[in-house]
Amino acid sequence: MKPTQKIYRITLRSSPRSIKRVEGYLQKINDAVGLDEIQMHKLMVSLTEAVNNAILHGNKSRADRKVSVRCEVVPGWLLFEINDEGRGFRPDQVRNPLREENLHRESGRGIFLMRTLMDKVEFEHLPSGMQVRLWLNLNK
Repeated sequence: MKPTQKIYRITLRSSPRSIKRVEGYLQKINDAVGLDEIQMHKLMVSLTEAVNNAILHGNKSRADRKVSVRCEVVPGWLLFEINDEGRGFRPDQVRNPLREENLHRESGRGIFLMRTLMDKVEFEHLPSGMQVRLWLNLNK
């Protein structure tokens, strides 16, 4: 990894079509940091899920709301902060997608995937909405 600390930002409209911009955003970060294929895949899945949740569940796809994504490159880590303008949720009340009664549901796996693929996942209610923080250890 290059030694410079850098911050990358992107602001998205609350439309499912905006999710396609995540790939180009991650490619820009990858060009600077040099992720391996596994790291890139983990980030693509996790960040896409976080942005999708922010758009659909946080902002309810309202055109007047935005989703902001910030990536900070710190020594040995990438930290992504995904902010929506919604009312938030309680992560401890999210259904477990592995329970038998939830296996056939069409949604509900995003947080599970993020927690499985990232080294650390945090949720915080902010005055402006909900924030999800995704941490990827670059030294694994």
